[in-house]
Amino acid sequence: MTNKSFNKKQQFFDIWASRYDLIFTSVFYQAIHKRLLEYVQLPDYPNILDLGCGTGKLLDRLATHFPQLSGTGLDFSAEMLSQARQNNRHHPRLIYLQGDVEALPFVDGQFDAVFNTLSFIHYPNPEKVFSEVSRVLQPGGKFYLVDPIIKIKADTQQVPFSPGGIKFYSPEIRENFGRQAGLSCEGHYYLLGWILLTIFSCPKLTPLGLTH
Repeated sequence: MTNKSFNKKQQFFDIWASRYDLIFTSVFYQAIHKRLLEYVQLPDYPNILDLGCGTGKLLDRLATHFPQLSGTGLDFSAEMLSQARQNNRHHPRLIYLQGDVEALPFVDGQFDAVFNTLSFIHYPNPEKVFSEVSRVLQPGGKFYLVDPIIKIKADTQQVPFSPGGIKFYSPEIRENFGRQAGLSCEGHYYLLGWILLTIFSCPKLTPLGLTH
């Protein structure tokens, strides 16, 4: 993401941060997060990453549901992160960092699972995001992608909602993003209305170091 695009998006969400939970997550986001938990499978003592974590509501729910979980929330909005840190009931198990989803500040294979809920539509270069997710996932790790899907003739539609617009992707395009990044699609699941969960997995290593 270019610095200009990054700054415009950041300013857009900084302005909303103090009212974000009141507007969006009181009922709708909580319902989506609750349904998402029905599909989440994590190993013992998982280390997870939440991309576009916003005010930290999903990480808070995951940390409550999985008491052995450690998690990192990443967002480009300093004000969103400020809200998340103020409401962090699970410190030091949960931490929040500012960063760019197209250049993740983490080492290869650092996480057992990556979550991205209701923010992928804002990313201008989705292929780069998938590539970075694949890089930071452990072999056998999972990527949980939750975003709205709109059934239209074209596979992609751009809407001028925020700086740079937002884009909607069909299940087929999601799968293609995954294939290009070396991730396998395990399935698509509707959580609430037109909100679709797609689960990807990172290939496991064989004893010879090969993937399968």
